[in-house]
Amino acid sequence: MGQLRWTTALGMGAAAAITFSAGDAGVAVQSGTIERKSPLMDAVAPPSVRIEKLADGFKFVEGPVWNTQGVLLFSDIPNDAVMKWDPKTGAVTRYRARSAATNGNTLDRQGRLVSCEHSGRRVSVEAAPGRFETLTDRFDGKRFNSPNDVIFKSDGALYFTDPPYGLPKQDDDPSKELAFNGVYRLKDGKVTLLTKELTRPNGLAFSPDDKTLYVANSDAARKLWMAYPVRSDGSLGAGRIFHDVTSSKEDGLPDGMKVDTRGNVYGTGPGGVWVFSPDGAHLGTIKPPEPPANCHWGDDGKTLYMTARTSLYRVRLSISGIRP
Repeated sequence: MGQLRWTTALGMGAAAAITFSAGDAGVAVQSGTIERKSPLMDAVAPPSVRIEKLADGFKFVEGPVWNTQGVLLFSDIPNDAVMKWDPKTGAVTRYRARSAATNGNTLDRQGRLVSCEHSGRRVSVEAAPGRFETLTDRFDGKRFNSPNDVIFKSDGALYFTDPPYGLPKQDDDPSKELAFNGVYRLKDGKVTLLTKELTRPNGLAFSPDDKTLYVANSDAARKLWMAYPVRSDGSLGAGRIFHDVTSSKEDGLPDGMKVDTRGNVYGTGPGGVWVFSPDGAHLGTIKPPEPPANCHWGDDGKTLYMTARTSLYRVRLSISGIRP
């Protein structure tokens, strides 16, 4: 999430009314375009594929994840809810009300929902249906700013970002206890700060071999994706700029990220989902009508679901993605 600021009502756990629309099963509106910068983009998205709109009427959607029951969960942050989209019926329902302004979501090895709570200022896990417990909420005795996005490494370690978006005044908020915005790892109950060099660390993803951690920086003054080598102990080496889009004038900032089995990187950013080869070459951009904030693989693993402002979209691609 890089575009909106949340009201103090969310910090008090208020749940706003939600209205939305969703099509019948198998019925979706085709909309958006796919911009091709390289012939290699055809191997990702053949010319025949189309972007489909599945549901709308939300306030700002984020954090999509395909769960073990074969449904898509995603956050509607200003409405303080986690929603559920059922591919069999096309219906959208609440999965979690009063979600503490949950943003990013993933699944642990047990298939449980793990969430970054903005107003809760913690990373939580659904320990039992409807019961969320704290995995971590502090570093060095100080509360996190507002955990934003989260993934697991293959060894079970949890990596997450902590920008200040959930704080009313962000970096200037009096409740901000940490002087920086960090990227962290949680393993065996210990929280380790991996880097604090980014002003707005946001989405993150591992390369297929776990040797590179990609991190989006959602700062309008420095819009870019970073690539960090992952050491054998799970810490990070010196980062390099993977791709810089600071000069782009389109709406949106680098945000949520995913990777496919060939190592291509899919980063939501200005105007759409930017698709990069493993060496950082821009292959093309998947552009729904609204700027997407995040994306996730679903169905058979080749369908990319996109949460974009007020709506949910998908596009069926040719390469399988990596998902929890």
